[in-house]
Amino acid sequence: MTDALPPRGCQAAEPAEDSYFRKGCNPLAETGRSKLQNQRAVLNQQILRAVRMRAGAENLLRATTNNKVREQVLLELSFVNSDLQILKEELEGLNISVEVYQNTEETFSIPLVPLGLKETKEVDFTLPLKDFILEHYSEDSSEYEDEIADLMDLRQACRTPSRDEAGIEMLISYFLQLGYVENRFFPPTRHMGILFTWYDSFTGVPVCQQNLLLEKASILFNIGALYTQIGTRCNRQTQNGLENAVDAFQRAAGVLNYLKETFTHTPSYDMSPAMLNVLVKLMLAQAQECAFEQMSLPGIRNEFFTLVKMTQEASKVGEVYMMVNTAMTQEPVKENIPYSWSKLVQIKSDHYKALAHYFVATILCDHELQSSDDEDQQEKALSQLYDYMPEGLMALTVLKDKVQRKQLGKAHLRKAVVYHEEALRVCGLCKKLRNIDVLQEVLTAAHKRSLLKYAQQEKEDDFLSLIQTPDILPKTEHKVETITPQFSKVKVKDFFHRLGPLSVFSAKQRWTAPRTIRFHCEAGELGFSLKGGSPVQIYCLDPACSAASMGLKEGDYIVSVGGVDCKWLGVNEVLEKFRSVGEQPIEFEVISCQDTTASMHSKSATYSVGMQKTYSLICLAMEEDKIDQTKKAPLKLPFLSWGTKNRQKAASTLCLPSAVAGSSQTKKKLSPFALLNTESSLY
Repeated sequence: MTDALPPRGCQAAEPAEDSYFRKGCNPLAETGRSKLQNQRAVLNQQILRAVRMRAGAENLLRATTNNKVREQVLLELSFVNSDLQILKEELEGLNISVEVYQNTEETFSIPLVPLGLKETKEVDFTLPLKDFILEHYSEDSSEYEDEIADLMDLRQACRTPSRDEAGIEMLISYFLQLGYVENRFFPPTRHMGILFTWYDSFTGVPVCQQNLLLEKASILFNIGALYTQIGTRCNRQTQNGLENAVDAFQRAAGVLNYLKETFTHTPSYDMSPAMLNVLVKLMLAQAQECAFEQMSLPGIRNEFFTLVKMTQEASKVGEVYMMVNTAMTQEPVKENIPYSWSKLVQIKSDHYKALAHYFVATILCDHELQSSDDEDQQEKALSQLYDYMPEGLMALTVLKDKVQRKQLGKAHLRKAVVYHEEALRVCGLCKKLRNIDVLQEVLTAAHKRSLLKYAQQEKEDDFLSLIQTPDILPKTEHKVETITPQFSKVKVKDFFHRLGPLSVFSAKQRWTAPRTIRFHCEAGELGFSLKGGSPVQIYCLDPACSAASMGLKEGDYIVSVGGVDCKWLGVNEVLEKFRSVGEQPIEFEVISCQDTTASMHSKSATYSVGMQKTYSLICLAMEEDKIDQTKKAPLKLPFLSWGTKNRQKAASTLCLPSAVAGSSQTKKKLSPFALLNTESSLY
């Protein structure tokens, strides 16, 4: 997945009418991000080979009883596991390459964390969809080759989205198009034989399924990831750039949260509820950080109430990062969160807590209560900074007593220095973070500033000052929240619009092959009425009319008149076509809906959490639907377990395809967005 941005300083060319690439996609762009994503793709292939080798070695170890063979296999397994660990560390290195995604302008800000895009393999829809069109819709599938090609082109373009709104719109359009495709071509009773493969963004482990919901969930993840990359690329030295960054991270959090709530049993670890919960918190924390930078960009005036406000804002940023750090260190996500990410989050928490204590110290050391000051307002503002005051101190007394002000101010400075030193220490523990120059510069400059401030207040009797520094209460006037994705704002047209209205012509509906009805009007009367929208339906059929004798039935749908497709025509348009025939025989085609009450299994699945980086599908709860006791129950559909029990014991990391069956449902009007607002599962 490459970037489609031109080199900095060059204007992006307007897309020509006959441009080969879609808007929002340019796979030929050579940028740092595209090269990084290409390295991710290569690592994914290497991890796949190593996983296959490990799975084969595990199978051989279970099958053999020869001690020498077992020793050789165990040695091979040790080598493969070591190789996998090295590959995982290399992938972690790509995930922490945050400097590639940052704005290239000169900046003095701590880098932000973006998400890498999930990689996928190519998918060929041609044969499965053409076969389904011929079999299910009884139409010439060769007439839909262009539509199938458009679908495949759009999917291919989504592998290389540009890092802008055009790229986001393209991914959303494909996600919405999948809603149409699912309802058109993916019946609940069987698989289409299309295998979707996506690689885990953190571990590189592939997940393979014949379920379209894996495709939809992965596209949603990439939409959220692309928003994070847009946010990190914003120029944080301008108000407009910071506003865009806050908006991008809030939208990223909204998409990831929507993914967590809608697709609840994803087989890929990077899309598990626990991991998505951490990522949502991380994106909101980065949005809060950008909001703080937006307030401090014009400069922070050395004024009492301004410093009180900035103190609470900095404390709020430190608090949200502390919560993210806590979430990152919990099971089961801590094994797969990049080590550098958790350390960077810890550094930011300490850094902003230090800033909060520095601002309070500035208030106490630089501002004395004057006769012209509002004493009550300053007392109220100072008391709101703390949950409790240090023992023996009162807010008003501190404001009036110069000695107490200095002592409490120095206590806050000492606390600020401690936090700064802890941030520098943690930064030094991580090799990746040590190599980020701007991070070292920001932390060092803040540390020196606090030391200088403390040196200006230092006296010989400082050892007598033993005031315990109180914690600062966080508060913000710019609360950030998730922005729920508005998919309806992106208008897309169903590629397979010609198949007919989706409410009737869907994969869940079954009907007879088209029948040709040829008859003459009797005394200007058709012998039946028409009702409904598109397509129109036969209503009030006279059993004695000539059309009924030719096989017309009550409730039939008219699909063509005189060889002209009329699936999308209303009652008036169809009647007009009947009238245009004149006295000639009327010839039209109809279809009859069939009952769709096939017995299907309920299903569910999970992944094994007992072993690290294991994604075993466990098929559960197969039960028959209720059927008429007088009829013989249909045979159960075959379920592809692929050695589930053995794979649990061996902890194989390769997800194999599993069959999916859904419970029979009553006929209802369908919508291509039916799955967007309901909780669904990938199984």
